[in-house]
Amino acid sequence: MEAAVADRYDPFAIYDRDILVASDPIEIDAPAMVVWNILTDMPRYGEWNPFCVWAQSTLEMGAPVYMRLVNYANPGSLAPNCEYVCAFEPGRLLSWELPDNEAWPYPARRDQMIDPLGPDKCRYQSTDAFTGPNGIHVMRFCGPWVTRAFNDSARALKARAEAMHRGELA
Repeated sequence: MEAAVADRYDPFAIYDRDILVASDPIEIDAPAMVVWNILTDMPRYGEWNPFCVWAQSTLEMGAPVYMRLVNYANPGSLAPNCEYVCAFEPGRLLSWELPDNEAWPYPARRDQMIDPLGPDKCRYQSTDAFTGPNGIHVMRFCGPWVTRAFNDSARALKARAEAMHRGELA
């Protein structure tokens, strides 16, 4: 099991910590595939995710991921967002990114990582790397509230996965 954790994609080794937001790593008392199935069931995000309250995608490589995000910087409002799938490893890694472009020069990559810790336990963590020349400015502006949003989502994911694993939710 330790080799699988060591071989996983590691944004902490790739990106400078000054431009990387990370949720707290959270242990979930449910199999990794239960967590994966929740993360990939985008039509049901509104049932459990306090940050991304609506999402739609085919989750094919390069496909758009359309989202409506709670705007922590402007309470009571939602922010539309569209990023593109860039990694899809069932049971382990789901990622999307916002490429750099002239109209919106704020590229970023979101990674959601699942590490199996046994047949009925896993660890989940989410990161967002704000890349490009404006990354440090984006981090200064929204890093704290993105961290809060990711931690809120991680705790909600844990609650849903554990309830599903106990048979309390379908």
